[in-house]
Amino acid sequence: MEDTSSGITTLDPLGGRHLRVGIISPYSFETPGGVQLHIRDFAQQLMKRGHQVQVLAPGRRTNDMPLWVQTTGSSFAVPYNGSVANLSYFGSAGRVTRQWVRQGRFDILHLHEPEVPSLSHKPLIRGFAPCPYVATFHASFDTYPLAMRITRPYLRSYLANIRQAICVSPSALQTAEHILTDRIDTQIIPNGIDAGFFRKATPEREWEGRPGAPTIGFLGRMKEERKGFRILAQAAPTILAAMPGVRFLCAGDGEKEARKMLRDIDPDLSEHFLFLGRISDDDKASFYHSLTMYIAPQTGGESFGIVLTEAMAAGCPVVASDLQAFRDVSQEGTSARLFAKGDPMDCARVILELLGRYDSRRDLADRGRRRAMDYDWNHVTDRILQVYAKALEEGVPGRRGWNPLRRATVTANPGR
Repeated sequence: MEDTSSGITTLDPLGGRHLRVGIISPYSFETPGGVQLHIRDFAQQLMKRGHQVQVLAPGRRTNDMPLWVQTTGSSFAVPYNGSVANLSYFGSAGRVTRQWVRQGRFDILHLHEPEVPSLSHKPLIRGFAPCPYVATFHASFDTYPLAMRITRPYLRSYLANIRQAICVSPSALQTAEHILTDRIDTQIIPNGIDAGFFRKATPEREWEGRPGAPTIGFLGRMKEERKGFRILAQAAPTILAAMPGVRFLCAGDGEKEARKMLRDIDPDLSEHFLFLGRISDDDKASFYHSLTMYIAPQTGGESFGIVLTEAMAAGCPVVASDLQAFRDVSQEGTSARLFAKGDPMDCARVILELLGRYDSRRDLADRGRRRAMDYDWNHVTDRILQVYAKALEEGVPGRRGWNPLRRATVTANPGR
């Protein structure tokens, strides 16, 4: 199959057979997050290829939620890895999840973050394995949590039903190795992006940087310390002292908290910041295209760095903290410039170096565009389907001779 817009050739590890795929999210779709967006986009890629997909997630339905996403109706918020996660675990969550799995008659069940006490955990009870399980591990911890160290023997036993495991980065693999047995086939497959979508977007005139008035972009939840907005805010006075025309363009939740940070640094600093709030996918692509450079100042808790790859695909030069996940995405600083994590002065230094060198920004943008193609959904989907094929060939423990690849058929209305 040929993607004529990008020239990318996709593979079909399943030999033309279409599957019924169930995907379970541990986190509610009511609040945007990297795992939820990954699940949404991957499900759409599967449906484009003719597979039938259903997704189960905690929480309530919202008006913009696709019909192929089903919810449990409730969730609870807990602090997790420097953020707040909306999960579903207690009461009827297990019964509802297993009933959904039975009724779906899936060929593959894809669990995301099954180590998290939420819905992805529920099908892993002993004796319940109606189809092969594939799991994706997203999380990365700077310090492995005490709770997971204590529960490690339990988790290793509980995850035994998984046939194939995917980690989205080397950092995520390092975390997952604590709870996965050697018996589980594990490989690294990154998160995906629609590289063509970001490449073809156009700038927004109101946001676009100009000579003498460059725009520096930030996207993320500004009230979460690990997203690093404070680092950018602390770097801003040094940047403005050298180049007074700089404007900081910030997208995402947390404007109130961000403005307080700015006032604490300098009462006049906020006049150089424009807050866009939560933006649509189309606006996000235009946002990247409008920037002189994009800044990812995160301080920890990142296993991948999807914003880096999106900005790279849009041809935007990227400056990022030297987290291991960002080092991996940027090929050790080849396709994005890195600065010392948590160091506002080093952040300002790197930004000012690039602002003063157009050729350096252009070369960095070119390297970023090439790197972003490694994360295009066509490649990523091919690799995940190869994992599905392996899981299906192995079958379900205790069910001899069962091979869904032989019975998989084309579905009449994929995704309905």
